[in-house]
Order: sequence, then C-alpha cells, then structure tokens
Amino acid sequence: MRHPIACILAILCTRIVAQSSVDPAFLTEINAHRQQYKNEFISDKHSPLTARDTGFLDFFPPDPSWRIAATVKIIPQSPSFDMLTYSGQKQLYRRYAALQFDWNGQVNTLNLYQNLMLIAKDSTYFDYLFLPFKDLTNGGETYGGGRYLDFRMRDIENGVLILDFNKNYNPYCAYSDGYSCPIPPRENHLDFEIRAGEKEFRKEKKQGKH
Repeated sequence: MRHPIACILAILCTRIVAQSSVDPAFLTEINAHRQQYKNEFISDKHSPLTARDTGFLDFFPPDPSWRIAATVKIIPQSPSFDMLTYSGQKQLYRRYAALQFDWNGQVNTLNLYQNLMLIAKDSTYFDYLFLPFKDLTNGGETYGGGRYLDFRMRDIENGVLILDFNKNYNPYCAYSDGYSCPIPPRENHLDFEIRAGEKEFRKEKKQGKH
C-alpha cells in the first residue's frame, strides 16, 4: 500500500509536469486575460468586489484541451424571448446562432444570444454575443448558477467559433445579492463537467441589496 503522502506528491508532480508541457504562449494569454478580468472588477463602479476581494477569485489551471472549435449556424430573424434572471426580473434576448462541438466523441449544442435590451440602450453593443451555460461542476467546484462566455460577431470566422472555456466567468450573482443575472436556458445545460475557467468564489457571498 502506498503511503498517503507519497500519493499526494505523485499527484502534485503530475500536475506540475502537465502545466510545464503547456505552450507558454497559451499560458501567457490566459494569465493576462485573468489579470485583466480582475482589473475590471476594480475599475467598474458597479462591481460587487473590491481590490482585496479579487484575491479570492479562483480558476482551474489553463488547459488548451478546453479550447474547442464549434460550427456556427446563424438563425436569422429568430423571435425575441424573455430570459429569466436570478432576481426574478426578465431580460429580452434573441437566439443568434446554434453552436455544435465535439467533446469526447459526443456532439453537443449550445446557443448564442443577443441582449436586445442592451442594444436598445447602446447600439455599440449590436455585435456582442452572450453564451450562458451550465455543466455538472455547478454547485460543487463552480458557482451553482452557471457561468458565462462573451463574444463579438467578428470572432466567428468561416462558420467556426472557438469556445475557450478557460475564459468562462461567473455572473455577479456569484459574489453578491442585488444583481439581475441571466439564468442559462435549459437548452444550454451540458451533461458533463467543464473543469476549466472560473471556480466558485473563495469567500462568503455578500448579502443584501447591492
């Protein structure tokens, strides 16, 4: 029987070797993205986090296998619909495209959305695309309410969109009450774990209206 300490050391060494084998340029990109993400909390006057709070943000190690190419099927003139939020309010969206990608030999579908209320307030957001999703890590390693990815229309090239799950993030509702965070629609619930991107916040959620 192997000694428990030896097992732990073996696991740590395996992780170190795996991390060191990742393309340095990829690591630099993801680490820079995460630093910018933290900085945006500090500069945003509506942020639920202080500079000190950002030290409690947690992420899975960067993993290039979670950078996945998805085929894009644009859905022209799709009807608008109300997307529910965790505050009970509704936000007006439309489905912009269906994405198909392969993971472990299984074809999966996610949907991209446009926030029509945001576009109506500020037309410069006309090309912003929103991908809320849930997966089997929610409520354990990650926030129970799901996570998000953001894109611009120009990110779609030749009918393909790269889904970099290393860049997914938590809604503000993961950190504090008082926000209207979209609930990922049932059609965007995945039946496997996405062990990439942001983890559960390592500090107690702030209570009360923000």
